[in-house]
Amino acid sequence: MREQVRFVGIDYGQKRIGVAVSDSQGRLALPVRSFVRSKDRKGDIRRLASLINEYDPQKIVVGLPVGLSGRSGPSAEAVKRFVSELSAELAVEIVLQDERFSTAEASRRLREANMSEKAQRSVIDSAAAAIILQTWLEGRPVR
Repeated sequence: MREQVRFVGIDYGQKRIGVAVSDSQGRLALPVRSFVRSKDRKGDIRRLASLINEYDPQKIVVGLPVGLSGRSGPSAEAVKRFVSELSAELAVEIVLQDERFSTAEASRRLREANMSEKAQRSVIDSAAAAIILQTWLEGRPVR
């Protein structure tokens, strides 16, 4: 088992799924990995559930793609179906976090780190997951 983390963040995209974790204090989000989605949706969910179980988190934060107007569209509905299926595999609370601009912000940060567009493809989803998780961490009430 890996070091326990408090929270896991997920960026569920059309092509890839990005994963991030928080530190044990629940203060800092760090990108972990991303993987290309396959045509086997249930297999992807099982693979993701297995990865999440290795971290034994208290909560999972999934990015919800909301339009600029604040309305949900087809992508948001796909994320909600994904969350429903993932929750059937895990005994961990899952919450949704507005993910507007998370991928754009991740891309900007990677460019500032002088990472090429080609190199960004393999890490941008986990970087976006870290931004989603960090946004949630910063917005939750401090206990």
